[in-house]
Amino acid sequence: MSEPNGSVIPASHRDLLEAPLIAHLATTRPQGEPQSVPVWFDWDGTHLLIAVGPDSQKYRNTQRDPRLALSIIDPANPARYLEVRGRVTAIDPDTEGTQLRAIVRKYTGADELPGLEEQRVILVIEPVRTSSMG
Repeated sequence: MSEPNGSVIPASHRDLLEAPLIAHLATTRPQGEPQSVPVWFDWDGTHLLIAVGPDSQKYRNTQRDPRLALSIIDPANPARYLEVRGRVTAIDPDTEGTQLRAIVRKYTGADELPGLEEQRVILVIEPVRTSSMG
């Protein structure tokens, strides 16, 4: 059910999007098999934002099929989770690293992550459906 602001994210689970938690991102590989990888992400109140390398399998998978799913578990209560099914609606170049720094800051409190020099693009994900528990 949609919230009054139009978001499909239940208000009861938005804290999982705002906290520095690991999400498992599931995409579909070329032969149809699923790929699930842990990712850092940001939430702008409307879209999930994930920084990926332009040569990564995640990026190639979403180019071919923009549908994906993310699951996030509450570490304080492992029976509480949020699954977001959505689609990539835009791929934003992050040539200055602004969004990547925001994601790194969310998880580490610092603006830089030593060793992370690869250029990133930002997958802009529109949540379409959710399921949740707890």
